[in-house]
Amino acid sequence: MKNIIYLSLILLLSGCSIYKKYERPGSVEAVADSLYRHTADIGGDTAGIAALQWKELFTDPLLQKLIEKGMESNTDLGIARLRVDAAKARLSTSRLSYLPSISLTPQGTVSKIESRSVTKSYEIAASANWEIDIFGKVTNAKWEARALYEQSEAYRRAVETQLVATIANSYYTLLMLDRQKEITEQTVKNWEESVTAMNALKKAGQTTEMAVAQTMASKLSVEASLLSIKQQISQTENSICALLGIPPQEIERSSIEQQEFPDSLSTGVPMQMLSRRPDIHESEAALAAAFYATNQARSAFYPSITLSGSAGWSNSAGGTISNPASFLASAIGSLVQPLFNRGQNIANLKIAKAEQEEALLTFRQKLLDAGNEVNDALSQWQTASGRMELSKAQVAALKSALQNSELLMRYTSQNYLEVITARQSLLQAELDLVSSRFDQIQGVINLYHALGGGYSE
Repeated sequence: MKNIIYLSLILLLSGCSIYKKYERPGSVEAVADSLYRHTADIGGDTAGIAALQWKELFTDPLLQKLIEKGMESNTDLGIARLRVDAAKARLSTSRLSYLPSISLTPQGTVSKIESRSVTKSYEIAASANWEIDIFGKVTNAKWEARALYEQSEAYRRAVETQLVATIANSYYTLLMLDRQKEITEQTVKNWEESVTAMNALKKAGQTTEMAVAQTMASKLSVEASLLSIKQQISQTENSICALLGIPPQEIERSSIEQQEFPDSLSTGVPMQMLSRRPDIHESEAALAAAFYATNQARSAFYPSITLSGSAGWSNSAGGTISNPASFLASAIGSLVQPLFNRGQNIANLKIAKAEQEEALLTFRQKLLDAGNEVNDALSQWQTASGRMELSKAQVAALKSALQNSELLMRYTSQNYLEVITARQSLLQAELDLVSSRFDQIQGVINLYHALGGGYSE
């Protein structure tokens, strides 16, 4: 037994690297420091907009109700939670690997040979088997299980953030479509008036049949657009219902004019995003698990040391258990050093190293992708905010132009076609204004999601 212990200590000193815990590679932190392209409104001591709870950012009570329903009933989120439960159970199992396995093995025998009397014997014994974790096999398995648990928990949070962002995006899409529908319905009424006016002008000899037909065609085109908008509303409502896990139905909602968001957005510093964004955390947990799997592959080159023993009673004279004939006890220490499977162990180590390198590349790329998403979302919000101001000014100018053209047509000989043209231009400008407002809101949502906001701890 002493020889086994001495040999174990020598091998332990030569294999101490298998006990090394995972550390984030320095190359990853170097990448993280230069992720943000836009430096405006970036706070150095704050996690930025991602630090807000989703109820603080999305203040519409009807939207909050939808998100809460989604948290409760969404299928993907339910599956993610079950994965967390399974990973937690595996982690508990790995922790129990440090304990010895104990089993009770009672045995009884009845035998008879020809004319001899019946012989009865029994044995009541308990055995224990314990593998000493000198070379880190069990420890690295436990650390890997913990990393996999963290990965599943990060996946759950990633699904949750995506769900919040998708529900919010779909809700605001509905509000945008509602406003476009209102504008288009009003435009249809204006075109109906235009058709009536053009028919009157034709009877008075002030316009032609071609002009009347063009006006009617324009009215029909707007009506077709209205049908398309109604179809999009129905489809968006159906997609929201699918997210909520409920049958298709009408979604209760407010209006896009009632929505309020911060006038300025803060992204925080890149390393804070690294620690908060769940899909990055999931990718890093996968890297840590691969690191410990490599350590386990290294530990396969070292011997496994097992202590086993048994104790119990035996009686071959037919006595009762309460009066046993003899007491049995044994203890065995064994050391198994791999010899003929070394080639397989080498191959397993190469595979583990390759998978670890793959996990590192995936983690690095995930970080780069996250930085791109932050930059794109911030650019979208800034661009949409600028377009909003221009669209507001354009709508105001076109409304003034329409009023002037209507006055000129009423009191002068100006052709009614100029009024029609002004109305078409105003319709497009109003639709563009709604689209710019939606892009601005979508930029907020995308930035919030890109920075890792929207999940509960």
